[in-house]
Amino acid sequence: MYNSYSILSAIVVAIFLQYVFSLSLTAQPAVESFFESSDSFFKKYTDDGKVDYQSIINDAAINPLITVIENIPSIDNQNKKAFLVNAYNLWVIKKITKEYPVSNVQSIAQFFNKKDVTIGGSQYSLNQLEKENILNEFKDPRLHFVLVCAAVDCPPITNYSFTPENLEEKLEQQTKLAINDRQFLKSMGNQYSLSQIFKWYRFDFGGSKQSVINFINKYKSKEIPSDASITYYDYDWTLNDLVTNIGSTLNGKSSNRYVVSAAIPKGQYEIKLFNNLYSQQTGESPNKLRRTFFTTTLTALYGLFNGFNVGINTRYRKVLNEFGDTTPFHVLGSLGSSGRQGITAFGPQIRVAPFPSLKNFSIQSSYVFAIGDELEGNGQKPFIDWNGATWITQLFNDHTISPSFSLFTELDFIIEDIGKSDKGALNRFSTPATVILSYFPVRNVTIYGLSSYSPFWSDTYDYFYQYGLGSKYQLNPNFEIEVLVNKFVNRFLKEANGNAATYNLGFRLTF
Repeated sequence: MYNSYSILSAIVVAIFLQYVFSLSLTAQPAVESFFESSDSFFKKYTDDGKVDYQSIINDAAINPLITVIENIPSIDNQNKKAFLVNAYNLWVIKKITKEYPVSNVQSIAQFFNKKDVTIGGSQYSLNQLEKENILNEFKDPRLHFVLVCAAVDCPPITNYSFTPENLEEKLEQQTKLAINDRQFLKSMGNQYSLSQIFKWYRFDFGGSKQSVINFINKYKSKEIPSDASITYYDYDWTLNDLVTNIGSTLNGKSSNRYVVSAAIPKGQYEIKLFNNLYSQQTGESPNKLRRTFFTTTLTALYGLFNGFNVGINTRYRKVLNEFGDTTPFHVLGSLGSSGRQGITAFGPQIRVAPFPSLKNFSIQSSYVFAIGDELEGNGQKPFIDWNGATWITQLFNDHTISPSFSLFTELDFIIEDIGKSDKGALNRFSTPATVILSYFPVRNVTIYGLSSYSPFWSDTYDYFYQYGLGSKYQLNPNFEIEVLVNKFVNRFLKEANGNAATYNLGFRLTF
């Protein structure tokens, strides 16, 4: 015969088991819904390993996912690994949006160590979540290639959610992609420079140099020799921000060619090819004279250090003088005796971000030497360029007005024909000032208006000003195309009742 205590105990146990069972039934659809919702989130707000933080803030898109993570009642073993990977990446994004705009993860105090991450009602830091709850529990080194720390040197974030069904396949895939990425694992001959991940977490990969090499060689298409020299390159903590490739003013990665207000990151290359067609027409029929210059400028920069870039600048030019009713684009064809062409300048270039606290300010300077004879022309040859060297120093700064607008300013100091003037050291000195207002209607399109004024400081004061409209389309985060048309005015044109315009086509590649 049961006493009253035994009956009461049985009732309590039954209620408890029913509660636990109801929790598990509630948690299961919540977890499944989380995988679906997070997959939609990553597809919409990530691209090519970058995150569109500004759009996430505008849409408050991450908040429902974080609410699920914070309140999930329980996670069964089948779902736990995939759930925690997604939860980690989402919490990293959430913490960035709280501080945005920010250019560098490490500029956020205690970003990885502050216990402000909630999962199922329990508090963690990002470091605890990563090391204790994920890496230590599952002991899978491939997880290092799917846990993303919001920096450009992290393995790239995926545009999909990890699920129990796809996790094994995606762990293999992302590990292989990272290890065969030449920016993630760099080599020159028998010297290999590895990500700091292999140093910080070396015990996850076996602890020794050989065990790290053995792990890498499981996935690398061309194996590392056992006698290879191994070093670890400095980690670039610059934010993995997609918007910086589509018009934001942080980190110097904007797609708009004018928004170059910070140095490119260490180890990155930037190549620009900019074509400028300037054409002016003076006089009246049948004695109209059109002078047209087509200039192709090629610049290549390399991030030698964070905040310091080095490179080259070269200029190719065609010039054509014609009488009569002609078009500016005749210069692109055969020149005949009225034109000339050739490489006219070449020299070094640097870009410096001198103040770490001013991420959107930089100084660029190039010194190009004249190439060719009689560039300024004679009775038989037209002017094509200056006989002397040219030194250009540019100060760049930009400011985000709103998520859709940014304002860029530039002040240049230009000395032309150095050493070839009759007066000695220099010939022409000018200080152009430029203002550009950019508008970003959609993620990969920029529309901008430009206004520029340039005074020439010489015995006789001169000037020019120009204004125009441009647009840029970003094919992918590393390649972009730009077009720009400007109206051009100076004193000579006004006195001669002439007109002038520029037509521009630019390309920019980063890698």
